Amino acid sequence: MFITFEGIDFSGKSTQAKLLFDYLKKKKKKVIFVREPGGTKLSEKIRKLLLDKKNDNMTYVSEFLLFSASRNQLTNEVIIPHLKKGYIVICDRYFDSSTAYQGYGGKIELKSLILVNKLASASLTPERTYLLNISYKDSVKRKSKTGTDDRIEKRKEEYYNKVVKGYLEIAKLNKKRFRVLNATETKEKIFNKILQDLNI
Repeated sequence: MFITFEGIDFSGKSTQAKLLFDYLKKKKKKVIFVREPGGTKLSEKIRKLLLDKKNDNMTYVSEFLLFSASRNQLTNEVIIPHLKKGYIVICDRYFDSSTAYQGYGGKIELKSLILVNKLASASLTPERTYLLNISYKDSVKRKSKTGTDDRIEKRKEEYYNKVVKGYLEIAKLNKKRFRVLNATETKEKIFNKILQDLNI
């Protein structure tokens, strides 16, 4: 089974993905946790390029193509081989992130973006995607406690509002796969909803 977690930064998606990984590991399930961008030697190098604040002149198209290159490596090197071995693969972000961030946020034509997403993911679609839905203002409150941000996290409210809206639109178009969760609830409450939904 291939499960992905989506949401803007500081939505709690990584926390929930790791909670699920730890839970399944304790239950002696064959499970692996990966993140985007990253997860392979080449993908981690691409991650550094993407998040480096010095690269603030990077265009949305360049950004999207780098994410796609990283995704293709991760999919072919790690995700597909583990799915073939019967693993549950938990991924922190996948192609829905590109659709929301570079598509709805960066205004890349969705038709072109979806074609590249399909190519980069080797036509692999998650069986379940959990969207941790949070407003930009609530995410900023959480961010202020950490005091850190990368190149993408530095973007303004207007951009992030488009990303949030984009995620909800994607979820609406893929109701069978998506579960939208209120990210302002306690992490325990959110995690219980995930476990009830998966029934594993």
